[in-house]
Amino acid sequence: MSTQDRGPLPERQESHQEVIPPSVRAQLLATEHWSLLASRSTTQGEVLTRISMFLTFTSASLVSVALVGQATRFSDMFILLAVVVLGIDVLIGCLTQVRVLNVAIEDLMYVVAMNRLRAAYVELDPGIAPYLMAARFDDEAGSRQTYFFLGHRSMFSHVAGSSMVFINTANTALLAILLGLLTSLLGASTATAVTVGIVCGIGYFTASSMYGNRLYRAAWRSFTPLSPTPGGS
Repeated sequence: MSTQDRGPLPERQESHQEVIPPSVRAQLLATEHWSLLASRSTTQGEVLTRISMFLTFTSASLVSVALVGQATRFSDMFILLAVVVLGIDVLIGCLTQVRVLNVAIEDLMYVVAMNRLRAAYVELDPGIAPYLMAARFDDEAGSRQTYFFLGHRSMFSHVAGSSMVFINTANTALLAILLGLLTSLLGASTATAVTVGIVCGIGYFTASSMYGNRLYRAAWRSFTPLSPTPGGS
C-alpha cells in the first residue's frame, strides 16, 4: 500500500466517528442503563440476604443460650457462654453494618448514574422530558427526586426507614446487653450495669449515625454533577 493510500484513512475514520446516528447513541445509553439496573438489583438482593442471615444467626444463638441456661441452671458456664455468643453476634452485626453502609453509598451511585443517563435521553429527544417522573439531574436534589418522585418527603423519614438505621439499632441493642452483662460480672450493681449499657448503646448509635452522615456528605463533596438541578444548591 502506498503512502497516498494510507494518508486519508485516519481522516475517514475521524469523520465516521463524528457522525453517530441518534439511534446508536440511544442504544448505547439504554445498554448502560440496563447494566446499572441489574447491578443495583443484585446489590440490594445481596445486602438483604446478609441482613436476614444476621438476624437468623442472632435469633438462633440467643435461643441456644436460653436452652443452655436451663440445662446448666444458669451456672458460671452459662454466663461465659452468653458473653462469648453475644460477642460473636456483635462482631457479625458490625460486619453486616459495614456492608449495609457500603451498599447505601453504592445505591446512591447507581441512582445518580441513571439520572445522568436520563439527561442524555432528554438531550437526544427533549420531547420525552414531561414523561420522566424520575429525575434527570445528577446532583443531590436530583437523587432525592428519584428516590421519591411523587412529592416532598422529609430526609428524616428517608433515613429513619433505611436498612442502615435498622441494622444500627439492632447492633446497639446487642452491644448494650453485652456491655451491661460485662459490667455486672465485674461486680457492679444492676442499676450501674443498666446505665453503662444504655449510655454505651446511645454512644454507639450516635457515632455510627454521624459516621454514615459524614460518608454521605463526603461522597457529594467529591462529586461534580454534569446536569445539576436548575436553581438547586
